[in-house]
Amino acid sequence: MSNNDSGTLRIGHLSTAYHTSFILMGMHCIEKKLGIKTQWHMSGGGPAIVSALGRGELDLGYIGLPPVMIGIDKGIDVRCVGGGHVEGTVFIGDAGMKTLDEVNGDLTALFAQIEGGTIGCPPSGSIHDVIIRDCLKQSGVCNVSVRNYDWADLIPEAMLDGEIDAAVGTPPLSIAAKNACNAKIIIPAAQLWPYNPSYGIIASRKMIDEQPELIEAFLQIHEDACNLIRHQPERAAAVVENEVGVMDVDFIMQAYAISPRYCASLPPEYVQSTMAFVPVLRDMGYISRDLGADEIFDMRFVENVHTERAHY
Repeated sequence: MSNNDSGTLRIGHLSTAYHTSFILMGMHCIEKKLGIKTQWHMSGGGPAIVSALGRGELDLGYIGLPPVMIGIDKGIDVRCVGGGHVEGTVFIGDAGMKTLDEVNGDLTALFAQIEGGTIGCPPSGSIHDVIIRDCLKQSGVCNVSVRNYDWADLIPEAMLDGEIDAAVGTPPLSIAAKNACNAKIIIPAAQLWPYNPSYGIIASRKMIDEQPELIEAFLQIHEDACNLIRHQPERAAAVVENEVGVMDVDFIMQAYAISPRYCASLPPEYVQSTMAFVPVLRDMGYISRDLGADEIFDMRFVENVHTERAHY
């Protein structure tokens, strides 16, 4: 049984191909291993999932950590109970744009290439939004704007139509933009924000209090799916292709390869990278105070499930 009246585990997820959500859906892992029903709810970005958790409409969610921190600051009682992936944000531009390496790591020179232009980005408050706005601030380039899209899937078409000059988002977004308009990665994930917590497993307070054993069971299934991606990526990609229908195995394999760091654990590096967002979020006005790690994370469950070293 889940922690809601219907006896169904309700999980919020995104369209991101490398999240284990599609493997769990495609292989019916929760139904087969736990004997319970699931309801999967897809959203355009993390902030919408946090809001749904706050309204009691979801039990668990796949979300980047900055939207979770913004929600906690607003009084939404959720915790990150497991990891999933790190370094899932890339900056992309057209084929003629110089990469960060080609400008010798100079952010000012890099963003000067699109002065007066616009960067397409997933929703306001998403991890991609926070990272790119911080990056622009560091560069000192003032006349580049960020345009947020409620659904990140609209961004490649916006690049193709000339609505935006560059974009930031997930590895699958970069592949879609490459296919649509020959875009390329300008700043790889590890250079934008090392070890950034691109998504974790977020649980509602009710779930934590009433069904801790179900959280542990879910995290074990989630870790098994992370291991499938790492050890048998072609098999994992075939499951995702069958479930999603609009991406083929080659597309999904490319996404896995661009940012190949998958695990359910919450090692110190994951936590430290998350906490580095606190002053940035405060400076941007997204949160009103400094959050403590104990307000964001509840390590008890994953520490019982993942006893070996992190696989990131």
